Amino acid sequence: MVRDHEVPLGIYVGGSWETTEREFTVVNPSTGDVIASVSDGGPADGIRALDAAVAAQDEWRKMAPRARANLFHSAHRLLVSRADAFADIMTLESGKPRAESVGEFALSMSFFQWYAEQIAHIHGTYSTSSSGGFRVMTTKQPVGPALLITPWNFPMLMNARKGGAALAAGCTVVLKSASETPLTAALFVSTLEEAGFPPGVVNLIHTSDSASISAPLLADQRLRKVSFTGSTAVGSILLQQSARNIVNASMELGGDGPFIVLADADVDLAVREAVNCKFRNAGQACVAANRIILHRDIAEEFTEKFVAASRALPVGDGFDGTSVVGPLINARQRERTERLVEDFQNAAGATLLLGGKPIEGDGFFFEPTVLSFPDKKHEFCNDEIFAPIAALYTVDSVTEALQFANDTHYGLAAYLFTTDISRAITLAERLEFGMVGVNRGIMAEPSAPFGGVKSSGLGREGGHDGLDDFLEPKYIALTVDESSIE
Repeated sequence: MVRDHEVPLGIYVGGSWETTEREFTVVNPSTGDVIASVSDGGPADGIRALDAAVAAQDEWRKMAPRARANLFHSAHRLLVSRADAFADIMTLESGKPRAESVGEFALSMSFFQWYAEQIAHIHGTYSTSSSGGFRVMTTKQPVGPALLITPWNFPMLMNARKGGAALAAGCTVVLKSASETPLTAALFVSTLEEAGFPPGVVNLIHTSDSASISAPLLADQRLRKVSFTGSTAVGSILLQQSARNIVNASMELGGDGPFIVLADADVDLAVREAVNCKFRNAGQACVAANRIILHRDIAEEFTEKFVAASRALPVGDGFDGTSVVGPLINARQRERTERLVEDFQNAAGATLLLGGKPIEGDGFFFEPTVLSFPDKKHEFCNDEIFAPIAALYTVDSVTEALQFANDTHYGLAAYLFTTDISRAITLAERLEFGMVGVNRGIMAEPSAPFGGVKSSGLGREGGHDGLDDFLEPKYIALTVDESSIE
């Protein structure tokens, strides 16, 4: 039992929950207390999970689309019935405010339901060849057994978004949970098991050493797909490992989200959206506002209102109903955040406008922090912050804002605030990012493709693009003798 909820603590292989010789502990970042000890899987466990996925792949692929969809809908009903349990577990192991956990679960279910609705509508094409004489037929088939590597910052969303797409496409999966948040993954998989997903279709490995699982799996020619969400550095390693067997790869990696507020913007709207986009999940999001770029004409007004709104954010335990900002995930992340604030001031000459210090007491809390930078030339301005630190920059023109926004090796999400529709469309097209939010700071939507360009990754999650990432098109050329009816 974890906070009065039944959550399996083992790994799940071939339809059975198993314990391993070793365990690792899960810590509540709001208190530093140990929540539970879970099984610590090793390389052999990962290979056994792949064995089970391979054995189940053919039957899962051949299952009638409607039957597979019915399983999804049964699972969706069960998942929704456990919304409170999921919200509790997410808040307990990730620290995020419970209201955020409730919102994440609802969004996760919208993705899972959307994929359930697509299963019976995966279609091919039929046409006459351009030269005549034969027919061009295409169909879509599942890629095959897939390794899904999920992060800790949105544990339910990543399970539902990746798992929903892979399973809907007809792929069996080996799900590798984040060591910080394995309980959410366990509750998700146990619910799919109860809904009737066949043994081997979904397998779950917890581990304290991710590389010991991913490396041997990527070296195994039976694995046909890897989907990863995490840092660009780790994603690069996984791409190198997947190259050996030409494993199909989807990578949702780091971000450096520019949040542009132009002179004609609705400043109050921009402030509200910036606070949400920056401090949601304590800034630990790849799509967070990383650089807030302000046109000089509105910079003073925005800064004053943004600092005031940020100062008003209550920080505390996620189960305290008044908390809006929770803790960082662990002590290491809090120490990194403290060093960043020092570097921004000492090496980049930034002015501290708010916060800047860890909060004394239990847990890994850090004050919402706002810094104003004198220029855009320092070495830190294109690095992912991934912390509750808002970095403000001032520009003198739309062109300067666009150039600074694009001056990064990342390309995940960007945000733009303006009331000029022509300017909005033109800039959105010229921003070198996979996603652009216009007059909004949150973009997640089940029917839309989520993903980035440049060092922010490959492939998409969500929408038909996300489903297609787990499907391979097959072309069938059919000779037709049109004289056969004469």
